[in-house]
Amino acid sequence: MKTLLIDNYDSFTYNLFQLIAEANGDEPVVVRNDEASWAELCELEFDNIVVSPGPGNPERPQDFGVCAQAIAEAEVPLLGVCLGHQGLGFVCGSRVVHAPEVMHGRLSAVLHEGSPLFDGIPREFQAVRYHSLCLEQPVSDELEPIAWTSDGVLMGVAHRSRPLWGVQFHPESICTEHGRRLLANFRDLTARHAGRGAVPALADPVDHGPSSWRVPRRPRLERKVRRLDAIQDTERAFVHLYGDSPDAFWLDSSKVDERSRFSFMGAVGGPLSARITYDVDDGEVVVDRGGEVERRRESIFDYLSHEMRRLRVVTDDLPFDFDCGFVGYFGYELKADCEGDAVHRSDMPDAAFLFADRLIAFDHVERCTYLVCVTDADHAADAERWIAETALRLASLPPVTEPAWGERDSDRPPVDFRLSRSHRQYIEDIESCKRALTEGETYEVCLTNRITAAVRPDPLALYRTLRRVNPAPFASYLRFGDSAVLSSSPERFLSIGRDRWVEAKPIKGTCPRGATLAEDVRLAEELRTGEKNRAENLMICDLLRNDLGVVCEVGTVHVPYLMHVESYETVHQLVSTVRGLLRDDVEPPDCVRACFPGGSMTGAPKKRTMEIIDALEGEARGVYSGAIGYLGLGGGCDLSIVIRTLVVHGDETTLGVGGAIIMQSDAEDEYQETLLKGRAPMLAIDPTADPAALDTAAPSGVTTR
Repeated sequence: MKTLLIDNYDSFTYNLFQLIAEANGDEPVVVRNDEASWAELCELEFDNIVVSPGPGNPERPQDFGVCAQAIAEAEVPLLGVCLGHQGLGFVCGSRVVHAPEVMHGRLSAVLHEGSPLFDGIPREFQAVRYHSLCLEQPVSDELEPIAWTSDGVLMGVAHRSRPLWGVQFHPESICTEHGRRLLANFRDLTARHAGRGAVPALADPVDHGPSSWRVPRRPRLERKVRRLDAIQDTERAFVHLYGDSPDAFWLDSSKVDERSRFSFMGAVGGPLSARITYDVDDGEVVVDRGGEVERRRESIFDYLSHEMRRLRVVTDDLPFDFDCGFVGYFGYELKADCEGDAVHRSDMPDAAFLFADRLIAFDHVERCTYLVCVTDADHAADAERWIAETALRLASLPPVTEPAWGERDSDRPPVDFRLSRSHRQYIEDIESCKRALTEGETYEVCLTNRITAAVRPDPLALYRTLRRVNPAPFASYLRFGDSAVLSSSPERFLSIGRDRWVEAKPIKGTCPRGATLAEDVRLAEELRTGEKNRAENLMICDLLRNDLGVVCEVGTVHVPYLMHVESYETVHQLVSTVRGLLRDDVEPPDCVRACFPGGSMTGAPKKRTMEIIDALEGEARGVYSGAIGYLGLGGGCDLSIVIRTLVVHGDETTLGVGGAIIMQSDAEDEYQETLLKGRAPMLAIDPTADPAALDTAAPSGVTTR
């Protein structure tokens, strides 16, 4: 059975895609609501149509596109979800009005009276709602109400003479009960529709397939590995081996636990190593191999995909997935290559990577060390020499002094910290977000601010202080010439194993640690059970399910852990885990592009919400809100979300802070949460720093750039 799935630029469409594919046994064809006319779509014959959720109002053609005509003229069964449900009502003569209460990521009991769409589903079940608009009751004579909430808000309609249905709730949400059964019922209703045989659909008019770029001749590379049955202090190793390197990396498990068994470090210097930068506005990848510069007109995602196919080296004998390859960051403005808009320009490269042909891996569980390199035949002897010399150096590392930056020098004046947008402006921006939420433009907005310190510290000394002040499982230090990125991130963005299973761990919901054990336990439980926190987390979990649904095998996307509390040095956070199996035609950079920027840093629906963010924030986020980590030559990948991260560039050090805004958000609480998140990195810069003393009286629009 073939389904046309019309996408209203929503961030949950591919959750519907997965459910439909499982129900039908065939993947639906996805078409954006402005990519083809109704006449063009009529040339393709489908068994049924699903109209997706989306931002906005179905009364506005720019929000609903071809969907209105599809509803008016379709001769096959059609199911509208959320915006699609409202659009069905609008086309059939009903009014779309504001709902009694904004419901974004919140559960409600839904009641029905036995409509065939709900066959086999209990008369009362729990469903997730994402809407601020609804159909006014009574609906037009063409429609029959078929489901309601317990307080009477309309949750479902059926056309009285045509095979058209609509549901206001989201059957595809991870927390909705019986969503699969509802889509199977729609399939069965389609099959019973008189005179409609299945007709194979033509190709999706939008090319979502892999790039047609021709893979260059693959070089003959081999991997050389030596295991050392000892482990050194990673800080001492990095300081002595790579501390003076202008281009170096340290993926540092400064908080060692089950999430962060391995640390990796290395630098440019091997015969195959390179430094890669990319700028969205120029659309050019610059590859610097020791002064030999190559420029390529393609996105960083395409470049990395091509290179990973070209340089693939399969390894099954290492206990980790970073077996040499690319290490660096994807900046937030890369959203312009991922269906976002290029609105603000960062003063840092939008992506920067090192190609690491040599690295040291530290296994904190087995207490051993691996020296790993990839080489071609011409440099095999150099590789063996590097392994031997590095093993000797690791065996005789001298002690290191304490990082000077962490000590308060009485002669050094306090550091001047400033907010990019004042307290007052941030509160006003939160109110703007709430107006957008009320009008159905978004479900959740991740609003952020920037703290700037007018100081340029020694980056490594500052990072050594940061990892003491705020140890984190996904900490990292990246040095690119005069610029450095110092991260104490607790949040995994994506990890991909050599077995091609991908995992995302979105964080939404934060509270401080308690002063006593009893208070700490109470705060963690309040975080776990609070409706606001759970709504925030659910929305981002559903968004990540959607993103992985674009690139994963049908039926493999699942949520093994939903809303678990994880505790860190200064905060508790609410975390979910989403997993799926990548399709065979998808390279790890393709998966990153499908999920970028991380939904926990945007909100949902992603595209419309990023437009809201661009208008409110008024500047580039840069490295902040992007992703840091590696893409290995064997197909492995591990990336963290860039939060709790200091960026040293020019004469300043910057720090991004923010939080998710939903209708239940208290503006002052949200502002205070940004200060809580900035506290530890600020203390690393200046141990006397007080986030509460930030320049809250700064005039609206003050920037430090």
